[in-house]
Amino acid sequence: MDGFITWLRSLLPGEVVAFLVSMLPIIEVRGAIPLAYAWGLSPWLAMPLAFLGNMLPVPFILWFITPIFDALKRTRLFKPLAEKMEQKALGKQDRLAKGYFWGLMLFVGIPLPGTGAWTGALLASLLRIPFKVAFVAITLGVVIATLLMTAFSYGLLDVIIGLF
Repeated sequence: MDGFITWLRSLLPGEVVAFLVSMLPIIEVRGAIPLAYAWGLSPWLAMPLAFLGNMLPVPFILWFITPIFDALKRTRLFKPLAEKMEQKALGKQDRLAKGYFWGLMLFVGIPLPGTGAWTGALLASLLRIPFKVAFVAITLGVVIATLLMTAFSYGLLDVIIGLF
């Protein structure tokens, strides 16, 4: 793995890699911020890169995932996969049932496995949450996740706790 990371760093600057990693589903800012820290990037550079990279796919997911799923469900080959993914996402809808704006924001913002902007946008689309409401909730959630991951990765919590 070290060889792969060294090779990757020889091709692309750490800033570009952090941005690209934050766009990946599942990894998102949860992986991009610790990576940026490990590569010596400033938190003031890592945060906007990870935030922007994580947010870039969100409008496209909100606009296009439902028609894509509908098209996949019409094919024999992809119907089981599309239905499985849809059911998995809809299985999390009870977390969002009450106060879906706040639920979606917290779902995206708390950096746990299976949460994040990609899953939040998928849920919002499948639940037919209006675009503007979903986009704002996901944006605030990504802000929360970015701040939490930066605090944990860069040890800012230790600094804050040390002040008191």
